[in-house]
Amino acid sequence: MLILDKPAGLPVHRERGALQRETLTDWLDDLRFGLPRRPELAHRLDRETSGCLVLGRHPRALARLSSLFAAGQAEKLYWAVVEGVPREAAGTIDLPLAEEAPGTGGRRMRPDPRGKPAVTRWRLLASAGPLSWLELAPVTGRTHQLRVHCAASGWPILGDRRYGRGPGPLMLHARRISLPLYPKKPPVVAEAPAPAPLAAAIARIERGPD
Repeated sequence: MLILDKPAGLPVHRERGALQRETLTDWLDDLRFGLPRRPELAHRLDRETSGCLVLGRHPRALARLSSLFAAGQAEKLYWAVVEGVPREAAGTIDLPLAEEAPGTGGRRMRPDPRGKPAVTRWRLLASAGPLSWLELAPVTGRTHQLRVHCAASGWPILGDRRYGRGPGPLMLHARRISLPLYPKKPPVVAEAPAPAPLAAAIARIERGPD
């Protein structure tokens, strides 16, 4: 497998109706490293989300990785800077999600008790003034889950132009991935450093109010 540190702003595949110059898929042939086939994505990240992205280098590896993600065995950890300060130090958001306009391809989600189950665990790492630095651990993998869950909780992710107040960049980063590939071995773990805008926001929070 390959684990990439995807930059924010690069979509993983061509989006319907979108005018874009390049996607990650355009570069997959350059990542063969001697194999006859190009690697393929084992999961997805939103275009504006940076960080750890896993690819399978051949069909058997891709099937194994896909099964780990489908079974919820791939542990994902995100960092986010949000607007607002949670009342608790940690918690769980259990809020089903559904498409706002099914079949339109708009990919906008909303909380809906009749929607698909969506669960996110979160922990407050630090806060200063109106901003907080959170660790987010999605138990499920719904479209825009972390963004909708944070917004519905009263602390939208900073820079989220779709579910928050914007403007960008979106302060959401796939910080860590843990993959239990082999039953008798420790999981494979990768971490991606925070990109410059997120690192600067975290540094401001850690310094505290001026």
